[in-house]
This record gives sequence, C-alpha cells and structure tokens, in this order.
Amino acid sequence: MERTFVLVKPGAVARGLVGEVLARFERRGFRIRAMKFLQVDRELASEHYAEHREKDFFSDLVSSITSGPVAAFVLEGPEAISVIRRMMGVTNPLAADPGTIRGDHGLDIEANIVHGSDGPESAEREIALYFSESEIV
Repeated sequence: MERTFVLVKPGAVARGLVGEVLARFERRGFRIRAMKFLQVDRELASEHYAEHREKDFFSDLVSSITSGPVAAFVLEGPEAISVIRRMMGVTNPLAADPGTIRGDHGLDIEANIVHGSDGPESAEREIALYFSESEIV
C-alpha cells in the first residue's frame, strides 16, 4: 500500500467540486487516511512549492493556493501516486483527456483543480507539511 497527498485547490473548493474529486478516488478504491479544510498561508505555500522558488511563476502559484480554502487529503491504495496522477490528468486542463479530473473540470492551468504528489519523496514531504502523524488514521 502506498500513501499520497492530494489537495483540492481554492477555485475547485469555491465551485463545489470537493465531493466530486474525492468521490472519484473513493470509487476507484482509495482509502481516506486524513482530510481537512484549511486556509494555506504564504509560509506554507512557499514550503509547498519550494522546488519552484526560483521560477518566474512561483509568486502566481503562491497567490493561487492562498486565495481561498483548500481541501487536503492523504489517500492510500495500491500504486496510489501514479494511479491518482493519471486520474487527475495532465497539469494543463486544456490538454487533459476527458474522463480525468482536470479534463472534465479544469478551466486553465493556474486553476487546474487539484494537486497530487509526483513521487514517494514529495508525498512524504507534502503529507508532513499538512498533517501530523496523529491526524493520519
């Protein structure tokens, strides 16, 4: 079993898509190990997107993720990281396949509905940023 981190972004929360996104993962068989709503502050956003700190779009990422509440999840299941990333679709929703979360609900690349860890190391790091061990069941 593998754990991964998923974040439903502010625009998707505002559009009422949290249930739709989470239901897709649950129907696929992934188990929710932790979940919460929160408002990401600039410090947490900077840590979340640390690998992009030197890139031109870093401030846009921080502004976007801090613009409203998010829903954060730890999901668990077989090959969770790769399967969930396929379910989300490519980052640019205009290029994402129909049937993927981003392909069905994304509006633009900056409001691409959802974030998911891209590997075991980032999953571990991102889970630790958003959840304490005692919050994960």
